[in-house]
Amino acid sequence: MFDVKSLPTEPGCYLFKDKNDKIIYVGKAKNLKKRVKSYVQKNDLDAKTQCLIERVESLEYIATDNEVEAFILENILVKEHQPKYNIDLKDAKSYAFIQLTDEEFPRVLLARNKTGKGKFYGPFVSAQERDYILYFLRKTFALRTCKKTLKKPCLRHHIDLCDAPCIGLINKEDYNKKIEKVKLVLSGNANKLIKQMQKEMKTHSGKSQFEQALKIRDEIAAIEKLSEHQNMQRQKQYDEDIINYKIRDGKVYLMLFNIYKGLLSNKNEFVFDYNDDFLEEFIIQYYSENPVPKEIITPGKMSGSIVFFLQTKKGKKVKITNPQRGAKKQLLDLVEKNIEITFFADTDKVDALKLKIKLNEAPVVIECFDISHLSGTSTVGSMVQFRKGKPDKNNYRRFRIRTVEGIDDFASIAEVVGRRYTRLKNEDGELPDLIIIDGGRGQLNFALQELEKLNLKISIISIAKRSEEIYVPGMIHPLKLAQTEKALHFIQEIRDEAHRFAIKYNRLLRKKELIS
Repeated sequence: MFDVKSLPTEPGCYLFKDKNDKIIYVGKAKNLKKRVKSYVQKNDLDAKTQCLIERVESLEYIATDNEVEAFILENILVKEHQPKYNIDLKDAKSYAFIQLTDEEFPRVLLARNKTGKGKFYGPFVSAQERDYILYFLRKTFALRTCKKTLKKPCLRHHIDLCDAPCIGLINKEDYNKKIEKVKLVLSGNANKLIKQMQKEMKTHSGKSQFEQALKIRDEIAAIEKLSEHQNMQRQKQYDEDIINYKIRDGKVYLMLFNIYKGLLSNKNEFVFDYNDDFLEEFIIQYYSENPVPKEIITPGKMSGSIVFFLQTKKGKKVKITNPQRGAKKQLLDLVEKNIEITFFADTDKVDALKLKIKLNEAPVVIECFDISHLSGTSTVGSMVQFRKGKPDKNNYRRFRIRTVEGIDDFASIAEVVGRRYTRLKNEDGELPDLIIIDGGRGQLNFALQELEKLNLKISIISIAKRSEEIYVPGMIHPLKLAQTEKALHFIQEIRDEAHRFAIKYNRLLRKKELIS
């Protein structure tokens, strides 16, 4: 169905697709791997979710910088693709804004949409955070909240939450100074304000006024939280493309995000041979066949001829931006993060495995064996193959145990390993760089004996389920890898796939036996 082990632990959105490659569900996650894994592990899924999972054939994901971005990106993708199983979000409205009203003495209000006079900031995904920001601004700057000007001060003034402009206790000039600070906070340019408050906090601490210092610390944290801008849904009135790339081993790995009026509408992935002019060649080829946006954000500069080509194609000015800081640089970094996850996650885990089990070369082809039976009946063996870190399902094999009676995993492993490599040797087939056996030292030794009988020297290890220890020939004690190690995750991913494939075959045989 979908590969859980290879998913990143980053926040982001996952897209479930059906057999027609149509997106049928979009979900958000603080941890992509953990969230998607929950679909596989849970046995008590509700009817709707169970129906969804049964229809999933493939999975795509987009990593984000934080959970806030994942929330908003989910909203964007649902509106764009209208997935069948996102019923609750199909008619969802945009998240709320904070409005700074256009009045003599402005107020800060909650706004469900951008209607009315004044400035709007947001949208805000978290209602709790948004409400806290409103409370924080009103309290910190003692802003008025009354809809109508009163003739006498209200309760908020008496508890020091309002400077009471209604009765002239603060003039318009001083009040507007407060509003300028509010604008700095809401626009994300609050560095000056934070520095000022940090000085105040140190002053209070120096006077042992720890309660006041703690209060200011929390207010600073609130301001810093607010400045965590959402990269995916900026309020733009034009289109822009974000292009970034990585160069590795003579290849260019390039990703392009299409942003449509502030909304991420599509992402494209490309791999091609490196040359000195690769970026300009890509720009010409891609935009010869695709619309040119108003702005293109890239890490590299464009020549005048490329800019002329783009502007001629579009029929108007095109802005080429190479940001070094700020929100646009964050977008470039986000694309780079997705390049790393999409293109190099598999390579990195293969390299990690090579280092941890001390192989001379990275294991490009890995084959893993597992045995499955039910109370000693319908015993079968499975072999899965991973190539360059990914499952190669065309080279999966299954074995019906022929020579073993009852439950004997050692002899069963010996049989399937012997059959597999006898055939490859006789046919001069491609041998793997590494063999993984599902089991402990006993299973490993039986498999190793079969390779020795065939005079084959192939690196081989085993992994014991109970303690997740790695057994390596020649090592007295098993290798214990930390649960956070990429190498262990990769071995577990391969082992789990072999186990899944074995169980599938076992069930198939039992079903046939029942029918017959």
